Amino acid sequence: MVAAMVTGALAAAVFAAGGGGAGAAADCYWMRAEARFAPPTAFVPSPAITYDMDLVPAAASIAVAQRGDDSGMTVELSVEGLAPGHAYGAHVHQKPCGADPQAAGGHYQHVVDPQRADAGNEVWLDFTTTTAGDGRAAVRKAWGLRAGEAGSVVIHDMPGGAGERVACFSVPFTSSPR
Repeated sequence: MVAAMVTGALAAAVFAAGGGGAGAAADCYWMRAEARFAPPTAFVPSPAITYDMDLVPAAASIAVAQRGDDSGMTVELSVEGLAPGHAYGAHVHQKPCGADPQAAGGHYQHVVDPQRADAGNEVWLDFTTTTAGDGRAAVRKAWGLRAGEAGSVVIHDMPGGAGERVACFSVPFTSSPR
C-alpha cells in the first residue's frame, strides 16, 4: 500500500493497492480531499475558492472522493453551507483552481473532443442543495482519469454543461496504478 498525506487547509489521502498479476487482487485506488471555501483574496489561501459569495459562501465546505479499480472509478461530491434549494452544475476540470475562474481550464474529457460536452464523456456531479444548503452527487464511470489531466472540481451556477463558474476546488485526483 502506498499512502501520502497533505495537511493544512486541504486534507487529502491517496491510497493504491492490489496485485496486477494473474489471480491477484485487482488494482485499486482511492483519494479523498476536503476544504472550506474562501475568496481568492483571502489572507489564508484555500484550495477551495468561491467566486460568488451568495451561492457559495466563505467557510462552506466541500469534500471529493475518488475510488477506482480495473473496472472503472466512482467520484463523489459532498458540500455543506451553500445557498439553500439551488440547483448547481459540477464537473471535473483539467487544471487546478486560480484567482481567475477560467484558470481551471475546460472539462476533463475521457475522449478529448471539443464538440462532445456531455455526461457520458465527462465527469458531471450536478446536485441540488437541501434547505440547509447541503448537497451530494456521485457518478460511476467505466474508465479512469489520465494521470495529470484532471486538477479540480468546478461548481457552476446551474446544472448541465455550462453556466457561470461560482466556485472551484483543486483536487489531487489519481489515476489507475497500472
